[in-house]
Amino acid sequence: MARTQGSHSGITGPRIRAAALALFARHGYAAVSMRQIAAEVGVQAGALYNYTTDKQALLFSLLRGHMDELLEARAAVPVPKTPLARLEDFTRFHIRFHLARPEAVFVSYMELRNLEPGNFAVIEDLRRRYETELEDILKDGNARGVFALPDTKIATLALIAMLTGVNTWYRAGGRLSQAEVETVYWEMVRKAVAA
Repeated sequence: MARTQGSHSGITGPRIRAAALALFARHGYAAVSMRQIAAEVGVQAGALYNYTTDKQALLFSLLRGHMDELLEARAAVPVPKTPLARLEDFTRFHIRFHLARPEAVFVSYMELRNLEPGNFAVIEDLRRRYETELEDILKDGNARGVFALPDTKIATLALIAMLTGVNTWYRAGGRLSQAEVETVYWEMVRKAVAA
């Protein structure tokens, strides 16, 4: 397909993704049209199809990109040795990573339901990979007697929900710095799993 005159794939493609992410976060996936995304970017609606096959593919691309970035960033972090140190590292990493991407986090959680079944399965698998790291930490801590959890799967889901919830209320320049918030959350997590 020919590209729209004046567009550049290295510029227009990322602008389309950024506009879609902002609009989906603000209005919801179902309420946003391809025409709105095009208007936000400043291109004709038809030009979007040089970059994506449809709105579903665009949503999937955003959610996939978020999960790929999360897993790549996590894989780049050296893993501490003890379960307690690993849990603290995971807690602080999760908060730092997610606070830097509030729109991506919101869309990833709220619009998961709008994915077609095949796309949903891919994202669910990537999310499970991330959650499994936390569950493995909790299982290891339970086995060593460092943690006391009756069900590590439930604890994993509860901790992820608690940590991700910081995005709903935290604002830079507020009463607590990000580092202080990390420390408060770490203390809550530590107490929640303590033997």
